Amino acid sequence: GAAMRRFLGPLLCLLALRLPASSGAAARGLDLDSYRERVRAMFYHAYEHYLESAFPYDELRPLTCDGQDTWGSFSLTLIDALDTLLILGNVSEFQRVVSVLQEGVDFDIDVNASVFETNIRVVGGLLSAHLLSRKAGVDVEAGWPCSGPLLRMAEEAARKLLPAFQTPTGMPYGTVNLLHGVNPGETPVTCTAGIGTFIVEFATLSHLTGDPVFEDVARKALKALWKNRSDIGLVGNHIDVITAKWVAQDAGIGAGVDSYFEYLVKGAILLQDKELMSMFLEYNKAIKNYTKFDDWYLWVQMYKGTVSMPVFQSLEAYWPGLQSLIGDVDNAMRTFLNYYTVWKQFGGLPEFYNIPQGYTVDKREGYPLRPELIESAMYLYRATRDPTLLELGRDAVESIEKISKVDCGFATIKDLRDHRLDNRMESFFLAETIKYLYLLFDPDNFIHNDGSDFEVVVTPYGECVLNAGGYIFNTEAHPIDPAALHCCRKRKEEQWEVEDLMREFYSRKKTKKFTLKRTNHGEGENAKDSQDASSEKAGEKRNSKKSSHSLLSCPSQSFNSKLAVLGQVFLDNT
Repeated sequence: GAAMRRFLGPLLCLLALRLPASSGAAARGLDLDSYRERVRAMFYHAYEHYLESAFPYDELRPLTCDGQDTWGSFSLTLIDALDTLLILGNVSEFQRVVSVLQEGVDFDIDVNASVFETNIRVVGGLLSAHLLSRKAGVDVEAGWPCSGPLLRMAEEAARKLLPAFQTPTGMPYGTVNLLHGVNPGETPVTCTAGIGTFIVEFATLSHLTGDPVFEDVARKALKALWKNRSDIGLVGNHIDVITAKWVAQDAGIGAGVDSYFEYLVKGAILLQDKELMSMFLEYNKAIKNYTKFDDWYLWVQMYKGTVSMPVFQSLEAYWPGLQSLIGDVDNAMRTFLNYYTVWKQFGGLPEFYNIPQGYTVDKREGYPLRPELIESAMYLYRATRDPTLLELGRDAVESIEKISKVDCGFATIKDLRDHRLDNRMESFFLAETIKYLYLLFDPDNFIHNDGSDFEVVVTPYGECVLNAGGYIFNTEAHPIDPAALHCCRKRKEEQWEVEDLMREFYSRKKTKKFTLKRTNHGEGENAKDSQDASSEKAGEKRNSKKSSHSLLSCPSQSFNSKLAVLGQVFLDNT
């Protein structure tokens, strides 16, 4: 394992850091507790007005105290805010909302929905809430986490998105009708992020439900982008999903591209997938070579590498957090400090900032209460405990309260120069901005668990460990417990891999010969049928005598030796 240790290093560093709450903050007299309580109050000010004035619409309109549907028609703010409730410790409201959603949300509607937004907000929000529901005191069903009402809803929503992926390239359309699939005449032009931001949610769905289709389409889309990168290793902004021709050839780390890079890293960590990580590291080299100047990142032409826009976009502020995830903390900190100077200049991050001129760009002076800079501060604070990061959190609380707070919630800032407001409160304000602020000021939150705390859950497929930390946030800040992916029935190839390793393990130990007992863990015939069906496909890849293997059940062992056996999976073959 040297390569795997290098790969896991940054994640383990992030998990291992768990210093006392007062560290760093006390040095500059910043009272973590009082800011944490202010963030909590901000959440409820916005949340209660959404429930009072906007539910069941998607979003609150804070200036007129009413609601509007924006991304579909599924009470989006409620789905997006659900896991934030638990992070703030409100189990009773979490439980109430779970039952409201089960009753009230329907995806069989004649609505044109963004494939990307529906995935990150709806599928991501439901998956996260599903995996946290036991912790929130919900009475979960027997098969949990491999079954449950929220998981079924997430799967139903994701199935509605699958028709978008039926293209010659495997890259999805950007919009799908939830009732009829892709509309005739739908534009084939999709942004890069709209193609490469599925692996976290879709792989989680596949691992929990046992249906590989979700992970397969997400991987195919990721690989299609990789295959179509330019000779100098960059991807553009928008591509035609039918012809694979780049329509917008600007390459950078911001809008239109951002979460593709994020999901290569997070997908790699979640799935322990070296291929995804090596793709990212290749991109990272090209990004450093062509777009990075003085710890800023510019936009360049994807084929030539010439600068097309010397602009910083507020969406790019996720990048320092992503760098911290791969262990590149020094570079992350330098770029973060550049972005923080912009925040201090305006009391928020304008959507676009002209780097050479040091000022906003026409028509892009707004700040819709985005989370990205706060998100990076949270990651970097976990890694460094540098009190400057808490100061950004403090500035964000003060700014948002001063400029954006209105009687009915918090309003998008239309122009940071004169503080005019817009009649909108995006669902990501409660899903991400408030969550990352709260987690910045709450070092002992269960989300920051370093592995010293965990639960053992018995599933029909054996025991598994949950809530041990190492959560992977999707790009809408919905935390996914990576351990949950190992709770449910493995796909056949993986079972064989484990079975071979077990054989090797026991033969090495020179234990007396015994056969691994194979049993069906499902109920009666159905389980058998579904196993046979799933093994048909896998059987083509293995010789036929193995295709009759049914589920593997390990002999009972002490906890330590179980870990030792599982550890075999992660050994390099070198």
